[in-house]
Amino acid sequence: MERKIVLKEDLKEGFKKLGLKEGDNVIVHTSLSSLGFVCGGSQIVIEALLETVKDSGTIIMPSQSWKNLDPEAGVHWEEPKEWWQMIRDNWPAYDKDITPTNTMGAVAEMFRKWPGAKRSAHPARSFAAKGKNAEYLVKDHDLSDIFGEKSPLGKLYALDGKVLLIGVGHDKNTSLHLADVRADYPGKRYANESSAMMVEGKRQWVTYETLVVDGEDFKLIGEAFEAAMNVNKVHIGNATVTCMNQRGIVDFAVKWIEKNRNKRHE
Repeated sequence: MERKIVLKEDLKEGFKKLGLKEGDNVIVHTSLSSLGFVCGGSQIVIEALLETVKDSGTIIMPSQSWKNLDPEAGVHWEEPKEWWQMIRDNWPAYDKDITPTNTMGAVAEMFRKWPGAKRSAHPARSFAAKGKNAEYLVKDHDLSDIFGEKSPLGKLYALDGKVLLIGVGHDKNTSLHLADVRADYPGKRYANESSAMMVEGKRQWVTYETLVVDGEDFKLIGEAFEAAMNVNKVHIGNATVTCMNQRGIVDFAVKWIEKNRNKRHE
């Protein structure tokens, strides 16, 4: 495929075709490289998003730093087991202003540092937001409620937000984790996770209980949703860009999970 050049106006025009508008609250997942040659890189993608929703809207992105989890969880799979305790003892405590994202992409990494952006306090599963509802979305991100009702995802659902996938599929659609929390299915389980964080001015290795994240079927859920619903898509540069109502995909996914994950245990 011939590599295309993408300008800020191309992005804004594409977002407009998808129905994004002033005042929208949108969670965004982006593969910058999928777009082609983006003239200005991550900066113009963020500017185009913010200029589309304007001051009355809000952009939110995952800014997860999941390397700050216990090595036993598999996040340091490339390191020998004899190093694990040293990692637990020495991994830097989460700092919302400093800690980089892990595999969230170049756009999300720039966005967490964007002037005026707010970032949630979860040491491994944080989100960053900019706009009218940014503070509401990221505040009080509980250690155990990583993707649930009081998390940024649950709050975005309360705001009737939208999901924007730029060059990525539903396997990257974080909102499906909210459906995972809400759904009732056999095999649903909880586990202890641990992270380095600051507690009363001191670095501590803190353990907390969370729902075990199960995202292996997110791609299948997305395919079923798009087959059943009218989902808005456009092409910007070399990328397919998809937009949907968050409540729509979450509500659909709850029913899908309850119906289909049961089959694993029949």
